[in-house]
Amino acid sequence: MQKPSIPKGTRDFSPEEMAKRNYIFDTIKEVYRLYGFSQIETPAMENLSTLMGKYGEEGDKLLFKILNSGDFLKDISKDDLTEGNSVKTANKISEKGLRYDLTVPFARYVVMHRNEITFPFKRFQIQSVWRADRPQKGRYREFFQCDADIVGSDSLLNEVELILIIDEVFSRLGINVSIRINNRKILSGIAEIIGESEKITEFTVAIDKLEKIGLESVNKELASSGFSESSISKLQPILNLSGSTEEKTSKLKEILSESETGLKGVNEIDYLLDKSKAISLNNEVVLDLTLARGLNYYTGTIIEVKALDAEMGSITGGGRYDNLTGIFGLPGVSGVGISFGADRIYDVLTQLDLFPENLTHSTELMFVNFGKKEESYILPLISQLRNTGISSELYPETAKMKKQLTYANNNKIPYVAMVGENEMRDNTITLKNMKSGEQKSVSLEEIKEIIKKR
Repeated sequence: MQKPSIPKGTRDFSPEEMAKRNYIFDTIKEVYRLYGFSQIETPAMENLSTLMGKYGEEGDKLLFKILNSGDFLKDISKDDLTEGNSVKTANKISEKGLRYDLTVPFARYVVMHRNEITFPFKRFQIQSVWRADRPQKGRYREFFQCDADIVGSDSLLNEVELILIIDEVFSRLGINVSIRINNRKILSGIAEIIGESEKITEFTVAIDKLEKIGLESVNKELASSGFSESSISKLQPILNLSGSTEEKTSKLKEILSESETGLKGVNEIDYLLDKSKAISLNNEVVLDLTLARGLNYYTGTIIEVKALDAEMGSITGGGRYDNLTGIFGLPGVSGVGISFGADRIYDVLTQLDLFPENLTHSTELMFVNFGKKEESYILPLISQLRNTGISSELYPETAKMKKQLTYANNNKIPYVAMVGENEMRDNTITLKNMKSGEQKSVSLEEIKEIIKKR
């Protein structure tokens, strides 16, 4: 008999892991709602026509395709199967696929529901996405994204709101972070003044590695990408910019004085820094000129968040994009959004031991089962406890005491209640603290107080 298994790159989550994951999701949801975002959901599967061509050639290869139901080979000829054109054949036998991210389905949603939506539209979405990627440490084929976007508004106040949301979420989770910001217009301005506007992608790919490989290696990479000595020379004072964020933006205004686009980008960064300062955030906001994040996608502000006390890549990212819905025939809808990396945040909280202690206790109080008469007595008591928000259960069988207490221990239930002949006569309950082993006789009201004070 074959042993059961799950597909590579997918995971089961235990009750303990789910309690921790829900702690992250609930924190993010609470903050999103606090800032006026409404939740939507989209189907796990979309029409392939919605997904194909939106993520580039590599992205198309990573889409999970779903076979048509019924006789999916009915429109396939022998030639289709033998000529070796897998893409053409796949398109004939599958019309649907699993969503690759939440952004393209959101764009489709906005276009389909544009007559019901009031702009600016603030939505959040926390759902699974699927990618036929090669599974490796920290990279899965099924994972969650926690997105929030504001569409239909060009105002930079939206970016300020997203920075506040990031600060609030990580403050609640107890993670110290650095909120790094940049602007696509600044990067375009730099490429422009060094005379390499056509090579902006190569330029950003190279400077993105500055922290990892150092300035000398970045210069070599630029030279091998066809940058002239003169361009690389003009770039050095920019890459060597030091000082506070304010000092950097001041120097950038001088350096980019001949670039209208570049100056616009610096002014946008100034605005964000100015508004952030007025609110006094718990976490620092810094300008990081090496930040490029999916440059072809973003058109203005770029945001990336790193944990300060843990070895981990970006744990949140996002930015401003100009034409979210243009791919579906509704041009000119600008938006800005962020996405929290739940799996990486989970790893950081684990590394730093920041999960609250009592997260995994789904049941707070278990009643020992002594028999039918006791069951009838206990069930109304459990109803009262549940009505006051205390999660309680009665062991379902009259098993040996040792077995019932082992069940409570294994499920990390902090309190066990015992009601036998004497307790029923005296209208009391014997309460056992499973951690300390202490036992005492109490009333139902006292149990409520004890558990609520935990």
